[in-house]
Amino acid sequence: MVNEKVSELSSNELTERMKMRSGLAFNSLDIELRLLREKARLACGKYNAHPSKGNFKHISRLFDTFSSAVIEPGFQCDYGGQISLGDNFYANFNCVMLDSAAITIGADVMLGPGVHIYTVDHPRDARERRAGGCIAKPVVIGVGVWIGGGAKILPGVTIGENAIIGANVVVTRDVSAGTRFLG
Repeated sequence: MVNEKVSELSSNELTERMKMRSGLAFNSLDIELRLLREKARLACGKYNAHPSKGNFKHISRLFDTFSSAVIEPGFQCDYGGQISLGDNFYANFNCVMLDSAAITIGADVMLGPGVHIYTVDHPRDARERRAGGCIAKPVVIGVGVWIGGGAKILPGVTIGENAIIGANVVVTRDVSAGTRFLG
């Protein structure tokens, strides 16, 4: 959804970051976006190299909101700033969150090792991909969800509260509350 301030600007006045955060097509090769990804990589690298309560501050700055979270080493994200974590969040080793759009995760959610959450997609046309074209759609994960190791959550997916996602499953569509999605 495009916010009101962005919709008032002409396409020439919008930065690629503004386009990305508003759900418009954007160019991931933009210098501002590359620098933001580098900043997030450095923060994740500092935490992952020496995971400790003290070093958690490096990645905690990447979250839009969180109160209590345990994130095992190997965590990576694209930008930070668009990831909201509910209370008692747990991410096992090597989880990835590509946050070109918002990732909203409810309380009491558990991610198995190697879970990937993607909000970004790329054009099907090879020329557009080479030029850096992207589109991002938010991902929403409800309260009490458990996602098994190796699962991949694709752009635009909503997972209802207390759902269970099986290990190594690719989730391409919404999952209703209280259901088991095993692929």
